[in-house]
Amino acid sequence: MDAVKKRLDQALSAICITLFAFLVLLVTWQVITRFILNNPSVVSEELAKYCFVWLVMFGSAIVFGGEKGHMAVEVVKDKFPQGLKAVNEIVIEALNMVFALFVLLIGGFIAAELAWTQMNASLQIPIGYLYAVMPVSGLCILFYCTYNIYQTVQTRKKVKTE
Repeated sequence: MDAVKKRLDQALSAICITLFAFLVLLVTWQVITRFILNNPSVVSEELAKYCFVWLVMFGSAIVFGGEKGHMAVEVVKDKFPQGLKAVNEIVIEALNMVFALFVLLIGGFIAAELAWTQMNASLQIPIGYLYAVMPVSGLCILFYCTYNIYQTVQTRKKVKTE
């Protein structure tokens, strides 16, 4: 499981770096065409939007996985007794899994499917490509939440045996 997580971390990091570099190039080109050439590029603006959405969704998956940086109230979390901290972490990860399953995976699949017949006016590609990242990101987050629960249980077992 650690090897899969490491490869997923590497893949998502590479995708995010590539998307960010492409986004910088697109926005730079947009600024040049708008202010220097006085002829704004509509294509670069739309591509930047797609790129930004994909970057945010894959970046959020990285935050859930490698950083465990999802929203948490640390003050409340630290108030729990030592025995309940692991249970609290598992409940938080389970709630994140419910969100990822219903909103990102199922909802994202439905949104992408509905938008697949609509065409983007400037790019002439289906708008479904914009929403297609949601189920992919949802799958990554589901894996990371499962991995985090597994790690919490393993850590708890080690503490009990010592």
